[in-house]
Amino acid sequence: MTERLMLLDTASLYFRAFFGVPDKVKAPDGSSVNATRGLLDIIAKLVTLYQPSQIIACWDDDWRPQWRVDLIPSYKAHRVVEEITASPDVEEVPDALQQQIPLIRAALGVLGIPIIGVAEHEADDVIGTLATHAALPVDIVTGDRDLFQLVDDSRDVRVIYTARGMSNLEIITDETVVAKYGVLPSQYADFATMRGDASDGLPGVKGIGEKTAATLLRAHGDLAGIRAAAAEGLLSATAATRFSEASDYLDVAPTVVEVATDLDIAAPGTALGDLTTADRDAAEALAEQWNLGTSMSRALTALASED
Repeated sequence: MTERLMLLDTASLYFRAFFGVPDKVKAPDGSSVNATRGLLDIIAKLVTLYQPSQIIACWDDDWRPQWRVDLIPSYKAHRVVEEITASPDVEEVPDALQQQIPLIRAALGVLGIPIIGVAEHEADDVIGTLATHAALPVDIVTGDRDLFQLVDDSRDVRVIYTARGMSNLEIITDETVVAKYGVLPSQYADFATMRGDASDGLPGVKGIGEKTAATLLRAHGDLAGIRAAAAEGLLSATAATRFSEASDYLDVAPTVVEVATDLDIAAPGTALGDLTTADRDAAEALAEQWNLGTSMSRALTALASED
């Protein structure tokens, strides 16, 4: 069996669990545990389906880093001020979910799944660094298209895409990205920069949609090549004007859109299935204390199968 490293975009998954699992089963003290139970079920399913040899829970130590906001003030700004809606894409944390974060971290801890975050960086940046420097093939589990930029068939780095739900997981490879968008994964960050993304507060280049962005990238390779072509009069007058008007945005947007790949992270070497009897007792005790029931049992069973 090929060893694989699985990197969890943890917030993406626990938001999905929170909004997808009915808040009917409570802890003995009446606290909500739906996000925790849902995340445990997600982990059990992922381990069963993809059989990773290692899992790391990548964490948003800062989901909206100031250095990104300094470059593009609109970056994720609407997620701060908008009222919470029932969507896994919302970053502002409802109280019933916020109260579960310590329990989620505790549940990951008793399962032996390391949690890694880096100050002033998003989980995407942790994932980018670990995926880039991993010695093993990598599965990135996320509902965030931005991480498509890390897909690399030559290194066996793929995305397990959750946007359509856990019953409709999609494996994203080089071929998938090309089929969906007409660009290579290595071009995806430039593609996203030009296209823009309302959910992230990125305006993009006015008048440049996905098809035009893909066409320009196929012709000129990357954003720098496109901007050079515009300056040299090799684009249509309309396109050249659009890129000229967006020059301030284009000067900084790539730094915001590209995930970091060079953070100072020492990846743990813990393999799945290394839980001791004491570890299992701690997991079962946590499950009993918080009424995590069969969700913890399923996670333990899935992890035990990796022994």
